[in-house]
Amino acid sequence: MKRRDFLREVAPAGAALMLSDWTAAIAAESQPSANLVVTPLTERLWVIAGGGGNVTVFNSPEGVLMVDGGSPEHSAQILSLVRERTGAARVHTLFNTHWHWEQTGSNRTLGAAGTRIMSHENTRLWLTAEVNSKWQQRVFKPLPKEAQPSKTFYSTGSLTFGGEQIDYGYLPQAHTDGDIYVYFRKANVLVAGDVMSVGSYPIVDYSTGGWIGGMVNATKSLLELANADTRIVPGVGIVQSRANVEAENAMLTSLRQKMAKMLAQGMSAKDMIEAGATREFDAAWGDPKLFVENVWQGLIHRARELGVSIV
Repeated sequence: MKRRDFLREVAPAGAALMLSDWTAAIAAESQPSANLVVTPLTERLWVIAGGGGNVTVFNSPEGVLMVDGGSPEHSAQILSLVRERTGAARVHTLFNTHWHWEQTGSNRTLGAAGTRIMSHENTRLWLTAEVNSKWQQRVFKPLPKEAQPSKTFYSTGSLTFGGEQIDYGYLPQAHTDGDIYVYFRKANVLVAGDVMSVGSYPIVDYSTGGWIGGMVNATKSLLELANADTRIVPGVGIVQSRANVEAENAMLTSLRQKMAKMLAQGMSAKDMIEAGATREFDAAWGDPKLFVENVWQGLIHRARELGVSIV
């Protein structure tokens, strides 16, 4: 399954069951089996890949804290693995790094079980609404009340949980308009969501407020948080380093300037692709078609801000 294919919004059959009933829920569901891969970061902190977006799990005497929950159809399998590895009867806190369904697929089960779900306020708003994702030609239905974030914020915050200081903060109008980072300060692990891309150009979801200028600023913010030893968890893909964020920021900074100039010359997205706007980066970042099309949409929505006339 391709990275860009957001997954089905149908709720898992056992979504309303408490976590103590995970075994029954999994047995009752006919879900496609995911090849889940666990990458340990510390003794108590690890990443689950292969079930949609990456899921970061922190196990502590105070309970389990997760950052993102994978896709809806793989949620039961992910939560079963979390239960097996932690022995916990419930998940205490779940962060949503943004609204996309590859990340919020466990909201229904965990929200119904009483888990505190935290996100930026814009993420909550998208999850309460019908979202017309034009670039996917798809409409996403709102989540039920119990699956929506129960605690939201607008800028930054910090909490102490299980002996770990966990900082979190807003990355405005980047991949979406509700992106956040979650930083495990003692472990020096920074969860970046889909602001950080691996092996392909990042998704700039203009339908819900993302644009390339915000991506430039967001990756700059990640660089300010990280040092050479920081392990950075992307939305999808293997754990990255600060050097990987530097490379993404350099690419985005260059293309923001170049594509804004092309827009000022009256170029369409197709014109930019044919002119080779991204050519110098394609070897590292892959097929640029969707990236250029989405970036172009974000640029025309901010033409006045950029000082560009598109009449």
